[in-house]
Amino acid sequence: MNIEIWSDVVCPWCYIGKRRLEHALGEFEHAEEVTIAWRSFQLNPDTPPGTAVPTAAYLAQRFGPQASQMTGRVAELARGEGLDFDFDAALTVNTLDAHRLLHLAADLGVGDAAKERLLRAHFTEGADLSDPRTLVRLAGEAGVGTGRAGEVLAGTEYADAVRADIELAQAFGATGVPFFVIDRKYGISGAQPAETFLQALRTAYADEAEDRGAAAPR
Repeated sequence: MNIEIWSDVVCPWCYIGKRRLEHALGEFEHAEEVTIAWRSFQLNPDTPPGTAVPTAAYLAQRFGPQASQMTGRVAELARGEGLDFDFDAALTVNTLDAHRLLHLAADLGVGDAAKERLLRAHFTEGADLSDPRTLVRLAGEAGVGTGRAGEVLAGTEYADAVRADIELAQAFGATGVPFFVIDRKYGISGAQPAETFLQALRTAYADEAEDRGAAAPR
């Protein structure tokens, strides 16, 4: 069973959704048969590369005075999942380079570790994910060779893969993230409760087992 997850490393609901899916997998009887593929999506593609804007100011400009209440509610929900969000320290950036590094990490077999490291760096540590030196350091901490990470960031490698992910999300009709697709058959939008993910996993597995049984020679 393969789960593809479209998300962005500056998306709070993506981090919450990741934790909830992990909780569901902890209860899923066939979790050892599940693979996860992280797909790229950019919430702020028009943000100039190499710039970092304080997220609190960015959200206040977009949503007005209620922005602080919004982030407070999200941070409270995150705490319920064991996550520590610091919106006052977070920086809004263009995440193209971060996604390019995530594709590199996936090719090296450490995609999930890299995804987790970038999310924690953004939401808990206030790291600037538009800064190449920061990205190289974080990639190294996740198991990606820093030399190779630097080579990727110095060029345009994996940019096509990022764009292909975004185009595929649009083809699936996804207008926001997180967006989960199980075996290219079942789609789940948003950071649903762990129970919803668990039910979807069990349904998908049962349907696949039924399909295998129907296809077996008699």
